[in-house]
Formats: sequence, C-alpha cells, structure tokens
Amino acid sequence: MNCFDLHVHSAFSGGESSLEELAETAKRLGYKGVCFVFYYQDDKQMDILLAEIERIKKDIKIETYLGFEARDLKELNFLAKKRKSFDILLVRGGDLELNRAACETPEVDILTHPEYQRTDSGLDHVCMKFAAKNNVAIEMNFGEILTSNKATRAKILHNIGHNIRLAKKYHAPIILCSGAISHWELRDPECSISMATQLGLDLNEAKKAISELPEKIIEKIKERKKKKWIMPGVRVK
Repeated sequence: MNCFDLHVHSAFSGGESSLEELAETAKRLGYKGVCFVFYYQDDKQMDILLAEIERIKKDIKIETYLGFEARDLKELNFLAKKRKSFDILLVRGGDLELNRAACETPEVDILTHPEYQRTDSGLDHVCMKFAAKNNVAIEMNFGEILTSNKATRAKILHNIGHNIRLAKKYHAPIILCSGAISHWELRDPECSISMATQLGLDLNEAKKAISELPEKIIEKIKERKKKKWIMPGVRVK
C-alpha cells in the first residue's frame, strides 16, 4: 500500500521545519509522497518553490508535490484559474461560505479541516452532495486533533466524526492528512488509519483515504499537465 500525506506546511509557509526535515521524516515513516502546501504570493515565488521541491524529490528520493491553500474566496477564484501551474489546490476550511464554495468548485482537490475553530462541523448535506459531484476530498486533519487541548478536543472529534458520517452517506471522498507544521507532528500511516477507524471509517475505508484517494488526486495532476487539458471536463481535441 502506497501512502501519501498531501497537506504539510514547511518553514516557507509559516511552518517550523525545513522541506528536507519534512521529506526525510515522511520517507522514514513510510510515505511514498508528500505535498508541501503554501500560500500564493506571485509567480516568482511559485517558480522558486517548484525548483526547491524538485530538488528535494531528487535528493531524498520521495515523491513531492506543490500545493497552494486558498484562505478566502478571492484566493480560491484566482488559484482556480491557475490550476495548470501547480499540483494540488486546497482550501482552508472553517468559514461556512468558503466551505460551500470549495465543495462547489471542481478545480479544488481538498477542503482542509472544514470544522476548524467552529462549534459545528462546518458542512451539511448540500455541501457533501457538491463535494461528491466535484470530487472534492473532505480532509480528516490529524494535526488538528494532535494540537488540540482538553477543552476543545471532544468537540473537534465530534465534528470530524460527523463530517465523516455525512461524507460516507453522500459518497463524498475522504482523505487523511497530517496538516503538520513541523516534522515532529508527522505520524506514520498506521497511526492515522487507527485514528480514522475511531472516528467512523472502517479499516478498508481508512486505508483508501490515505492511499487510493491520494493516488487518484495524483492521477489528476498528471492529466492536468497534458496540453489538451483546459479545466475539469474540458479538453481540446
């Protein structure tokens, strides 16, 4: 089983660890690939990041991908128009309007922690139907659980579990990610799988959420890089 962590932040994007530390730790823990996630600044930044990630891939011998995380509707709309320029488009969840927009946007790959800093789960059946239709993966963020305190952990676990049950009901894809901002926050795939089984996934579903689903996203990356690809569902003959 090939496992991937498609949501990791380095020191380049407000994290605490270097690309090398994150890549080396991910490889040691048994991951085949990792996506380094950043906040878009300009095309010059993108070119620098692409070069750095390619260097890491060659030096450490692990698959690496470049992701950008939209933090509001303006960023989401802008990044959706630049989909061929980078690998994975994530949307930082928590805001209801942004959660909904992410689920409605076919260019989005992952909606990260939709319940973040909320008293509810941040999603409803309408959002899940859109997520299923547009293949937007709903993230189970291990880092959110790991870094929570006693006062908030029970609510976070409840909301994540609710989203998992809702996603399963409406057949929306579910993905397991660390959301790590330090290499110390990375956990091996078995740990993430075990946590997911406590929150509503069966063992086979949990394994797919960290292996088969990321592989489908990676296949979309390869498809997107073809010259004939324009946008989801649109190609030049």
